[in-house]
Amino acid sequence: MIELKTSMPGKKALFGDACTVLGEHGLQMGGNWDFDKGYFDTILHQDGDDSIYLRVPFDVIDGMLDEDSAMIEFGKPFIIRHVLNIGLDDDDSPVLAAVGLDQFQKPDDPDAPIPYSEKWVEEGEAHVSRFSENAVFIAPY
Repeated sequence: MIELKTSMPGKKALFGDACTVLGEHGLQMGGNWDFDKGYFDTILHQDGDDSIYLRVPFDVIDGMLDEDSAMIEFGKPFIIRHVLNIGLDDDDSPVLAAVGLDQFQKPDDPDAPIPYSEKWVEEGEAHVSRFSENAVFIAPY
């Protein structure tokens, strides 16, 4: 994981507005969310089972995450490399995995070293700069 230097940490927005703006820039809410926090993710690079993600974390500071009116506060965006586990998972059902229903299989390496890290940091920071100054994001006082 490599943290990025951006203006997003501490900014706030309504969840629905953030989903709209970030969605326009290719970021979607990641699957590992809870009612009080989550991540917006996009793939910066993918080569087979090896992916480099831009991840923008947030905490819910008012309301419930499943409501567009929930107020969220952003943390430091970061880059992460994720190497998928293509094989069967010994702990889960081989039948589910074989038919493609085992969507929660653990990765081979969820935080693998990031080759060409300077390139991905530059690309990640540039990506964040395209949306970070949007009016829906309220800067901290």
